Amino acid sequence: MTVESDWEDWLPRAVESASPDGLAIWYLGCNGFILKSSGGTTVFVDPYLGTGDPPRTVRMIPVPFNPEDITECDAVFGTHEHVDHVHGPSQAPILAGTGADYYTTDSGHEVIDDEGWMEHWSVVDDQLHEVAEGDTVEVGDLTVHVEPANDPDADHPVSYVFEHESGTFFHGGDARPGEFEAVGERYDIDAAALAFGAVGMIDDKETGEPKRTKWYNDENMIVEAANELQLDTLLPTHWDMWKGMTTEPTVLHNHANSFEYPESLSVVEIGDRYDL
Repeated sequence: MTVESDWEDWLPRAVESASPDGLAIWYLGCNGFILKSSGGTTVFVDPYLGTGDPPRTVRMIPVPFNPEDITECDAVFGTHEHVDHVHGPSQAPILAGTGADYYTTDSGHEVIDDEGWMEHWSVVDDQLHEVAEGDTVEVGDLTVHVEPANDPDADHPVSYVFEHESGTFFHGGDARPGEFEAVGERYDIDAAALAFGAVGMIDDKETGEPKRTKWYNDENMIVEAANELQLDTLLPTHWDMWKGMTTEPTVLHNHANSFEYPESLSVVEIGDRYDL
């Protein structure tokens, strides 16, 4: 479900009024981002404005905006089919209000069909595009490459490489290490978002009983993924989102110290802007 943002519309207005020299990146909490380029291209990745499914999953951070408040968006990208990555109430109103294109995998399109985006939110079929590993999408002055992702909890996850003349941003979805070595060899990645979290006791979907659950990278895994990608800067994500799965990202300084990558760690909080 979604709730009304208690931040009102200051974040969308800040993005709209920004004139980046290169590529500006705003963190939306969970694994969501807005990217805006010097050419005025604006894309969203995995924006999620829901509260989870209490008491199983409980959102621990603010809802940063209402989807109806977005007036500038060229494209939205979904990394995989989970609710906090492909979510009609969060994303379909953005598409309906702006005419933006939507890109996700076949499993993400199953969610779109199940939720009835075209019927309930007036999204049109021409806005919806299926992507797979190896595809390249041009959005304004951004070139977006679709790359593999190792996420054993997802049916068909992908990662995205966003190339701009000022630098390259990588979004790994919820992926663990294992599929990123070729990506790190192929691209010179300036900054990357990788999911980081704790192991927690989360209610099982079927039984409702608490179950030891690991959804994201732990400290060692995220540093391993950063080395596969040969990262300049690591932006840990998802650590702020779910009750029982939150963790402290600054500990990653210690885990990364003896490795070649990442060269630096940048801890961004919801609403923060990072510039390439």
